[in-house]
Amino acid sequence: MSLIQDLINLDISDSKKVIAEYIWIGGSGMDLRSKARTIDKPFSSPADLPKWNYDGSSTGQAPGEDSEVILYPQAIFKDPFRKGNNILVLCDAYTPAGEPIPTNKRFEAAQIFSKPEVAAEVPWFGIEQEYTLMQRDVAWPLGWPVGGYPAPQGPYFCGIGADKAFGRDVVDAHYKACLYAGINIGGINGEVMPGQWEFQVGPSVGISAGDEVWVARYILERITELAGVVVSFDPKPVKGDWYGAGCHTNYSTKSMREEGGYEIIKKAIEKLGLRHKEHISAYGEGNERRLTGQRGTADINTFKWGVADRSASIRVGRDTEKEGKGYFEDKRPASNMDPYAVTYLIAYTTLVWNP
Repeated sequence: MSLIQDLINLDISDSKKVIAEYIWIGGSGMDLRSKARTIDKPFSSPADLPKWNYDGSSTGQAPGEDSEVILYPQAIFKDPFRKGNNILVLCDAYTPAGEPIPTNKRFEAAQIFSKPEVAAEVPWFGIEQEYTLMQRDVAWPLGWPVGGYPAPQGPYFCGIGADKAFGRDVVDAHYKACLYAGINIGGINGEVMPGQWEFQVGPSVGISAGDEVWVARYILERITELAGVVVSFDPKPVKGDWYGAGCHTNYSTKSMREEGGYEIIKKAIEKLGLRHKEHISAYGEGNERRLTGQRGTADINTFKWGVADRSASIRVGRDTEKEGKGYFEDKRPASNMDPYAVTYLIAYTTLVWNP
């Protein structure tokens, strides 16, 4: 094993070559894929990297008789696994003719965020990604007795101790790896259900919010692979009276952050309420199992907002109300949401759409 570790940690900087790990999203919309290639020198711009291709019939994204899908590099991050000059390359996917494939939500998001009226408002997003660490050989959360249940919820939220915090080594490794990669990760905490954790990305501007969340998810899955545990983004991983997993999305625009911004916030929330169904349809699979009107959620069929109301669809903070400017939190997105879809929908509804 020591020889294997020595080889894994081998410094290849003298070779003048760089390993680029190309990352993309598969056909389910949540299955991350990646493969590596050698490039001749470091690049700082994704536009300078070569396009690549993969077999889309093996990822549910193309038919076998016309299976080639093209990867377009879109964002570069430092590789915390290989270190050195090696990089992670986030890509989106296109047909050989240059058309975005149907699962390419990044393309749609880029179109919205490039609109002048959106770009001028410098939209900030802070995304709270909840997830559950699962035992590898049984579909049951880490730290739970197999076939049984832990003590009731209460001591686990931001808890410490071997009987309350399960998987902290994975969580802390992920935190540091994201910082190394250059992801704007804001923090971590244990969640209400044992075995469940959260990391926060942001504030990030526009399309970069989706890029950073996807690469943070990739790094998390790679770390759980090394640790021998499984990460679940299911919005309700355990049936019954247990908290679900969300991906709360905090949002503000330049106008909201300036004097008089609270009135802009209220108008934006009103518009979000008018398009509640459209947003829910894009806020994650299985979200109806989580948004029940209980355990800190609003019912999936109901839209309501409030100040400091954690059971609302949209929560406004006390500081925002007091200062008359700031941000609000959309609590509806599920943990398995596509951050490109959620962020561009929020921007579109609040900045482009007119009732």
